This record gives sequence, C-alpha cells and structure tokens, in this order.
Amino acid sequence: MFSKLAKAANAVFAVALGAALLGAGTADADPGPPVMGGGSGIIIDNQFECTLTTVGYDGAGRLVGFTAGHCGDAGAKVYSEADRGAGQIGKFVYSNRELDYAVIQFEPGAITPVNRIGNVTITGIGAPAQFPMIVCKEGRTTGNTCGIAWGDVFGTNIETWSQMCVVEGDSGAPVVVGTTLVGMVNAYLAIACFGPEVGTNMSAIMGDVNARGSVGAGFHPI
Repeated sequence: MFSKLAKAANAVFAVALGAALLGAGTADADPGPPVMGGGSGIIIDNQFECTLTTVGYDGAGRLVGFTAGHCGDAGAKVYSEADRGAGQIGKFVYSNRELDYAVIQFEPGAITPVNRIGNVTITGIGAPAQFPMIVCKEGRTTGNTCGIAWGDVFGTNIETWSQMCVVEGDSGAPVVVGTTLVGMVNAYLAIACFGPEVGTNMSAIMGDVNARGSVGAGFHPI
C-alpha cells in the first residue's frame, strides 16, 4: 500500500504524507518576508501541511515553487509554516494528480527565496537517481534524512524509489544528489521510515510543465 505524505485535517488518506493542522500554533511574524526554499514547511488552505520542493523563476520571470499534487488543488492558498503572521504568500496555480506535483506562484515580495534550507542546498535540476546513489531530502516533519536510491523500479521514467525516512508532512520535500534536485517526496510503501520512499522525478515534472507552456515553464531554481 502506498501512503501519500500530506497531513490532512478532517480527511482520510491511505497514509497521506501531508500533515493535519490539529493543534498547530501560529508563529509570531518576523521582520521582512519569510525565508522560503526547498525544504520549507508550507500550510495549504489552513488544512494541510506539506513541504516546498524548490523555489525559483520560470521563463516569464514569475517567482514560483513546487510541491506534491495531493497537497491541494488549483486556487489553494499557501502560507509559510514558520511565519503564519506573514499572511498568504502564494497560491496553487496548477495541480497534477497523475504525476503528483503542483505549481505554486508566489505573491510579489511575499517571500525571501533561498537555495538552502537545513542541510539541503539546491543549485540545479538533474536526471533521476540510479542505484546505488545516495539521495537526501529535507522535510518539514523529519528534517534531513538520506538513503540508497533503488531507482526506477517499474521502468516508468516517472518515479524513483529510495530508502529514506519520510512521514506525514514530508510531501513535496526536495530529493537531492549532492546539490542537484532530482525528485520530490510523494509517498512511502507500507510503513513510515521503513518501507521505501516513492517520489516523482523532477525530469518528468519539468517535462510536463514545459509541455504545457504555462506558469512554471522554463523554471530554474534560485
């Protein structure tokens, strides 16, 4: 059984990797826009907690980001988990449930975009990880964890399996080889932090985004 990793309030997922906002507190606002990058926690529609995959500019100069598609639908409002007082920082402009990714467009001046959160730095986007590469992720729930990449188990050119610890709320977390972004966290198989992590390859996501030619096309990370 695949368990997707968005934590959800008042909803039932198989074991979705987004987190419910039960008992979540409101952080005091810091001076200036919240710092956001791949690995930052985000709150969607005051219901779901997920993780930002990366932030950067598309070919039209719009400041955009990515996360898992099961975290919300087009139009969903996005807030910084670390700085709720900053108000809405962006919204979902596209959500693809088949590839399980979403595109976020940020409000002008609403965030301070960075390429490093925690122990993960993103300098570019690359090809999917292959066995026996070591991949790492930065998630809003479990932080920085690493493990061996099992590769494209079913030969789909869409997803990669790995042995990283992920749990609810880690949906959308950036998966990197070194400083190269190769995928995002979407689900785990059977048991959290024991069963393999399953994530969509960034090459598949960017191929779809660029083919649509809409918001996010021509994306490059900060």
